[in-house]
Amino acid sequence: MRLIFLTALYCCSFFAGYDNKADIRKTEIDGYAQGTTYHITYYANDSIVTKFQIDSILKKIDSSLSLYKPYSLINQFNNSDSGISIDSHLMNVLAASFATYNATHGLFDITVEPLVQAWGFGAMKNTEMPDSSSIQQILTCVGTNKLSLNKTFLSKQKPCVKIDMNGIAQGYSVDVIANFLEQYGIENYVVELGGELRIKGRKPNNEKMKIGIESPGDDEMDAELRQQVIELDSGAITTSGNYRKYYESGGKKISHLIDPRTGYSIQNEMISVSVYAQDAITADAFDNALMVMGCDSALHFVEQRKNIAAYIIYRKPDGTVADTASSAFYSLIHR
Repeated sequence: MRLIFLTALYCCSFFAGYDNKADIRKTEIDGYAQGTTYHITYYANDSIVTKFQIDSILKKIDSSLSLYKPYSLINQFNNSDSGISIDSHLMNVLAASFATYNATHGLFDITVEPLVQAWGFGAMKNTEMPDSSSIQQILTCVGTNKLSLNKTFLSKQKPCVKIDMNGIAQGYSVDVIANFLEQYGIENYVVELGGELRIKGRKPNNEKMKIGIESPGDDEMDAELRQQVIELDSGAITTSGNYRKYYESGGKKISHLIDPRTGYSIQNEMISVSVYAQDAITADAFDNALMVMGCDSALHFVEQRKNIAAYIIYRKPDGTVADTASSAFYSLIHR
């Protein structure tokens, strides 16, 4: 069986098969959540986890983290003057966001919401391009260091400080679902949401699961850029890129990936980054920051850390497209 999951820049394929065994049943659950699709495959003695349960989990996460739900906690915080009390979902994502903000020296910053909105990628419609003075004004509201958490109360220094969890929420959602499966004793599964994946287990013949990373077949990618296939029996793969969500203005590509230091869309050689980590929330947070860094800095950053690996597609100075990866990622590639 081959499951194909489309991401912003390439598709990931999950290959798994189980022989017909009396005590093992394959269960597949598909649905729609967070503006995209999800697909879950697991193997167990019975269909012990249902679509109703998965949808209930995702709805609960949305009520905390979704900018597209007016009643969500994140919108309540953004609309507040000083802060609100938060739930465990928002607290968990905040903890990971704070850690990634510190590790990347501010390149991953959840307070970019006003910038994302200003550039036309937010939950509210916006057709006017921001000028330099408005960007400078917005930057006074940006910075995770303007947030503080005291027990369950999240506070902010200014009313204009607002947060956007879109760079990490899907990875977190994948982890929540994966952990839910494991609570039911399910040890062989793949969870995919919006192209972000977490995998555990092996095939019946003890082979590791295989994930194919391939170009979308558009002109953006060179035809000679070959597919990479990686093998793993645990961990997560997430992606970030500037290929789908962008528009042209003044001869420049304006993507949804904003550099929180400058307030402007990134203008570097990066096309996409795929990150491997043990959990999806970690991979999802770092893939955005690596896109902002640029190829050389991103590779250096990843090589200094044992908890992540990265595969990068980038454009060379002559305009051709190339790929590279960290040493740990190369060790995952199926030969």
